[in-house]
Amino acid sequence: MKISIVTPVLNRVETLNDTLQSVSSQTYSNIEHIVQDGGSTDGSAELARNWIGQHEVYLQSAADQGLYDALNKGIARCNGDIVGLLGSDDFLSDSRVVSDVATAFSDTSIDGVYGDLDLIYASGRVMRHWRAGSFQRNRMRWGWMPPHPTLYLRRAVFERFGAYDASFRIAGDYDAMLRWVWSGKIRLAYVPRVLVKMRQGGVSTGSVSGLLTKTLEDYRALRRNHVGGAATLAVKNLRKLGQFSALMRSAGH
Repeated sequence: MKISIVTPVLNRVETLNDTLQSVSSQTYSNIEHIVQDGGSTDGSAELARNWIGQHEVYLQSAADQGLYDALNKGIARCNGDIVGLLGSDDFLSDSRVVSDVATAFSDTSIDGVYGDLDLIYASGRVMRHWRAGSFQRNRMRWGWMPPHPTLYLRRAVFERFGAYDASFRIAGDYDAMLRWVWSGKIRLAYVPRVLVKMRQGGVSTGSVSGLLTKTLEDYRALRRNHVGGAATLAVKNLRKLGQFSALMRSAGH
């Protein structure tokens, strides 16, 4: 099966090469890499263009209305049976990630695949280890969700339930996952290992205003998808503490 990986980018020339390299190094061969550039002025588009021919990279550079609009534009360009996302600050953890994802999709009863996520400092040291755990839909009422950067879906999921609501600034991924998994009742499979390394930072954690916006948007997503409210949101945020403590326990061994 063909697997499409969508990378939205805007002025990330310092990290984009790692993203492109991690896709190029995959042992699974039937991959297309859709790079959706929002009109970068720092050389990001030129960098991506240099990769065309080295592996199956397809670049489009055009203004967009933000991250989720860029993702929607990229997804619309995909030809793959399976669609995954990879941020321009992030990279696949090793060369067998896509192969393992494809193997999981050999089960035709599932609609999506996800795995674990490491959030890392610029140095590469792990800041948080997000062990997602096995899929149980009802856990979403208790703040659980799959790590969005590790999520791969059959293209039919987007066709049936839609992609991202671009009216969200930060929590459009959470809203979409609630719509797909909770409301849409799609079935997911868990690959129990780290699939993506994600650099720290981003609009949701970079400022007080960003945290406030994320909180309000998370609550809006919960309510509109009829999953829960303030209690679910509180537990969702508390779950992050476990990611730090698990890392500390691992470091102590």
